[in-house]
Amino acid sequence: MARTKGARVTLVAPAAADGDAFTVTKNGLRYAGTHLLMELWGTTGAGDPALVERVLCEAAAACGATVLHLHVERLEGGGVTGIAALSESHISLHAWPERGYVAVDVFLCGALDPYAAVAPLRRALRPEWVQLSEFRRGIVT
Repeated sequence: MARTKGARVTLVAPAAADGDAFTVTKNGLRYAGTHLLMELWGTTGAGDPALVERVLCEAAAACGATVLHLHVERLEGGGVTGIAALSESHISLHAWPERGYVAVDVFLCGALDPYAAVAPLRRALRPEWVQLSEFRRGIVT
């Protein structure tokens, strides 16, 4: 995707060999993209909006995704929420620093790998443990 002047976004990717550049085919299944849900427990630093902004950008870059818009807010009570709107979908993060818990969504369309976001998130937030759940979105065949 390429961003044009103003709010309009124009698709400019060439067609893939299977005729669709915006899906992924894996293990005989064709679908829109992979949605990775991450649960990070025992984290540190997740109450810092600047850290959350940095790690969202690093996670997107690690996946090869294009950030269109980034928004991070400190919440009442000390939590932080953030979203990176991507041309390939989104990465969102919601932190409960008082519990050492962070929930992250990484949804990427096409062949981009959401698992590439795990390493930068682990480096920045230093969780004691991580739980991952994968979903295939928009199954075509």
